[in-house]
Amino acid sequence: MGILAFLILGLIAGAIAKAILPGTQGGGWVITLVLGVVGAILGGWIGSLVFGGGLGDFFDLRTWLLSILGAVIVLLIYGAVAGRRTRA
Repeated sequence: MGILAFLILGLIAGAIAKAILPGTQGGGWVITLVLGVVGAILGGWIGSLVFGGGLGDFFDLRTWLLSILGAVIVLLIYGAVAGRRTRA
């Protein structure tokens, strides 16, 4: 998968993760892109540990599910860290 496809995958996975989790998450499309790319990397790493294979092709269902799962995990961590900063 090329860099452009990976960025598009990250942006869409980040947007889906923001739609899945309730609440209002801050940040615009740049934060969503970073969240999705980091989530895709994390999801690929988890997939390689659990299933023996990470991210595949752009149109592979496993790639999308792992990317969205990773983005949800990263969004939860981001919300916990950002939530602590506003309370302090």
